[in-house]
Amino acid sequence: MSMRLSRDKIIILSYFSGVILAGAALLMLPISWMGPTPLHYIDALFTATSAVCVTGLITVDTALYSIFGQAVIAALIQAGGLGIITFATIYVAIPRKKISLVNRRMIKDFYIDEVEYNPRKIIESILLVTLAVEGLGFLLLYSRFGRLKDGAFIALFHSISAFCNAGFSTFSTNLEGYVGDPLVNITIMLLIIAGGLGFIVFRDLAKTILGRKRYLATHSRIALGMTAVLVVGGAALYFFLESRHSLKGLPFGTRILASFFMSVTPRTAGFDTVAPARLSDASTLLTMFLMFVGASPGSTGGGVKTTTLFVLVMATLRGTDEKGRLAIGRRSISPQAVIKAISIVGKGLLIVFSSTILILLI
Repeated sequence: MSMRLSRDKIIILSYFSGVILAGAALLMLPISWMGPTPLHYIDALFTATSAVCVTGLITVDTALYSIFGQAVIAALIQAGGLGIITFATIYVAIPRKKISLVNRRMIKDFYIDEVEYNPRKIIESILLVTLAVEGLGFLLLYSRFGRLKDGAFIALFHSISAFCNAGFSTFSTNLEGYVGDPLVNITIMLLIIAGGLGFIVFRDLAKTILGRKRYLATHSRIALGMTAVLVVGGAALYFFLESRHSLKGLPFGTRILASFFMSVTPRTAGFDTVAPARLSDASTLLTMFLMFVGASPGSTGGGVKTTTLFVLVMATLRGTDEKGRLAIGRRSISPQAVIKAISIVGKGLLIVFSSTILILLI
């Protein structure tokens, strides 16, 4: 069983590596770049990797890529944001008609907790939600960007980038020119939150709204609750910490809007309306914490996940019973889930610490 799991994961890793290399090759084409100097391969590879891994980090200005190059980046973002979920599902299901127990467990490792015997339902629901949300985001952003040159493409690019929690922007200053624009800010924030909640939550909400279920699942309630706490709590802290720093001089309403945007975007998205370099040390530390937490399971975002943080905090404050279970209201979380949460956070901290030391040495 372990050999099969290892083989499957290696194939998925190979898929992503192949997408990155193909994307880098396309970005190296003359029609992809409009910069004053030739594009180096390492920068094209970095851009492709960042797009597929939806991190939003760049070494060259995205605005210097042509429309074709930016379209390649958008495609890489979409492939990365949805790839872990859709590719894993497609790979383990085809040509089989049903998903085996081994592959069912493998999909759950990728945070797809509700697996149907018919995988087409999973893929169809993922694609339907993606197209619907990104399409609505495009229409809203087009009402603002439509007056610009290539406005339709700019609106589509930012809708994809926001929903997939990528943070790439076709503007050299990201979204700093729209710090006081409610339409752009709220649309981008809602797209980020929608992408960060995950398809499991979307599906559960739909069933509850349509009356197929009476109550939301525990996972959905935790994901929604933690998202609300992190967004509102983060916004309040940013407003308090930055009113005399990066937000100084802005109208009161703009400061509130910018505070919420700063609270939403660090959790794997990477957009900014206020330059991160202007943040105070306390706000920078808060940003790092939000980046580490990330989005919810089964979403387009990364991080250790909101549900993992919830389990860890509750286990720290309440502790577990004699059987290792964590009581949450009338429900309980298994000892395995508690241990897994601790393991994920521990691995995350180890990776961050090791990477920080390596970057300082380099």
